[in-house]
Amino acid sequence: MLELPDDLRGAFKDPLGPVFTDAETLLAADGAGRPLIAVGDVVTAHLRDAGHPPDVAVIDGKTERQSVDASIDCSLPTPDIEVSNPAATLSRPLLDALVEALGRGDPTTVGVDGEEDLAALPAILAAPLGGCVVYGQPGEGMVLVPVTDETRALARDLLGRMDGDADAAVALLDAP
Repeated sequence: MLELPDDLRGAFKDPLGPVFTDAETLLAADGAGRPLIAVGDVVTAHLRDAGHPPDVAVIDGKTERQSVDASIDCSLPTPDIEVSNPAATLSRPLLDALVEALGRGDPTTVGVDGEEDLAALPAILAAPLGGCVVYGQPGEGMVLVPVTDETRALARDLLGRMDGDADAAVALLDAP
């Protein structure tokens, strides 16, 4: 398991890509490739409501640490894979679930008991080049992160600065 140390929390405040408030505009943007991985309940609901369900969705039933309201909840798929992932961590079951979900041919939803806030980093590493990860930026909108050599290097760097066996996590996630 990787844990976010207190001194690294500030590194996660800035978005890793452009921020969008409209799903259609995000989906039309340069870098919005496939597979499309959504991290977060509100992001997943917005993409589904726009007619573009993500190939992989990671949800936890919360937004900004509060339960999602009924209008979001009714747009969410039932999880295909369920894992536990405590707050401010990346658990082995979550990393395994991301790899498994990306390996399936059908859209897959990973339900997280705990918190999915950091799942964008391993998703960037697990996704093939040309894919994209979309996650929520509290109070701002949806962040689009095209999976490129540069964004994968950034994700590796941030994971490497977390407490725990980052090398093992990166080895598990690194897509070709």
